[in-house]
Amino acid sequence: MNDLMTVVDWSRWQFALTAMYHWLFVPLTLGLSVIVGIMETVYYRTRSPRWLAMTKYWMTLFGINFAIGVATGIILEFEFGTNWSNYSWFVGDIFGAPLAIEGLLAFFMESTFIAVMFFGWKKVSAGFHLASTWLTALGASISALWILVANAWMQYPVGMEFDPVQMRNVMDDFWAVAFSPVAIHKFFHTVFDGWVLAGVFVCGVSGWLLLRGRRREMALESVKIGGWVGLVGMILTMWTGDMSAVDVARVQPMKLAAMEGLYNGEQGQELVGIGILASEETRNAGGDPYLFKIGIPYGLSILANHDPKSFVPGINDLIEGVSYTPEGEKINTVSYAERIERGKMAHAALRNFDTALAEGDTAAMDASRVQLAENYPFFGYGYLSSPSEAVPPVAVTFYAFRIMVMAGGFLLLYLIVALWSIYRRPALWQNKWWQWLSVASVAIVWICSQAGWVTAEVGRQPWIIQDLMPTRAAVSAIPSTSVMVTFWIFAVVFTALLVAELTIMVKQINKKEEE
Repeated sequence: MNDLMTVVDWSRWQFALTAMYHWLFVPLTLGLSVIVGIMETVYYRTRSPRWLAMTKYWMTLFGINFAIGVATGIILEFEFGTNWSNYSWFVGDIFGAPLAIEGLLAFFMESTFIAVMFFGWKKVSAGFHLASTWLTALGASISALWILVANAWMQYPVGMEFDPVQMRNVMDDFWAVAFSPVAIHKFFHTVFDGWVLAGVFVCGVSGWLLLRGRRREMALESVKIGGWVGLVGMILTMWTGDMSAVDVARVQPMKLAAMEGLYNGEQGQELVGIGILASEETRNAGGDPYLFKIGIPYGLSILANHDPKSFVPGINDLIEGVSYTPEGEKINTVSYAERIERGKMAHAALRNFDTALAEGDTAAMDASRVQLAENYPFFGYGYLSSPSEAVPPVAVTFYAFRIMVMAGGFLLLYLIVALWSIYRRPALWQNKWWQWLSVASVAIVWICSQAGWVTAEVGRQPWIIQDLMPTRAAVSAIPSTSVMVTFWIFAVVFTALLVAELTIMVKQINKKEEE
């Protein structure tokens, strides 16, 4: 058991390492491709050499980032087979479908048109080249769509049926998987997040160029496009984030409780704007979960249910199976102790079915199948020993969510001021403190993006498939030392790739105009 948990922990760390490095590149790719497309569209309409130079400048930065993103993304997908083979067997028919579509359609589109985008200048018509640039941007977003459909299915499994004969899930409704509201909201939230990151990146790099006294005219024009793309992206990110919060409250209430550090919910639940959690021992013992907090009255009820008087369950409420109607009447839901019991009943039914299948006992097979279907929604809980194991890391989720929100608030303000000043007070962009703030904002937007990823993924632990499979049941039967060794190899290789990318990016950013 100890070695199993070591394999689980190291496999999780390795996947998180790969995913977080990959996530450094993906949002910038999504947003920068749109900005480059806008710039080339202006060039196509004006045929101005200045806009052509601007397009090529940002296109080069896009290409550097795109290459490293592809390298880390391929490794990420392979890890499902190497480290999480039980998961791949359990849901391969479902999870593999969107990834296959991503590889065959979206990645093929990107790899085809990106060649024209970079090497087609003066070899194809200006219109065809512009179309290739926009198709590359479209391909990047379509690629994100299918990857996020797969991720959303892990957090809200729909469109499938468990086949006890194969002992695996099979897809029975592709469109339910593809158009799950969780998937759609997650997709748009991610894409618009990429617009924000790219917009701030362009403004930050432009601030650096102004600091260095280079490409002043290009930098100021770039701020206008980057600022607008970033601001529109931020507004849409907030909108889709609201829809995602409703999804989380509906299908992952434990994640929402962890995001708020909420142990005992109530009607008209406040939203903790800023807070410091008490120690884990104090929280688990029933003490005040906060050492300090500033709350927004009714905020969480509005965020989760769009109803200021609605009840939002806390961790203890969910474990005990307690909820309340809008009228304040107490009702019972399925407690976590009962979920564990019914999960074990589902496991027993599956074992009985397998025995009956081997013996050719049709009647016993039918009875086991009925019992399995009744309890299958809680199948994953059968792997747990106690309800506390179903509680995600509260502190990590709580603080990651607040880092994301506070950084997002700063970025919204920054983009508004950046746009206002570039049109109304352009002298602000000549002040060194504002130029340095623009450069610092690049780091802040990446922290914001990474914090959002941590909130989404750590907050759903211990599940690799919500309610159906915990991570401990998903790992491959491999020695823990193998995962430990590859973890450190990946850490070194990914860090080297990041350093190489940053070196190349900085060199390209600082490249003189005449070069």
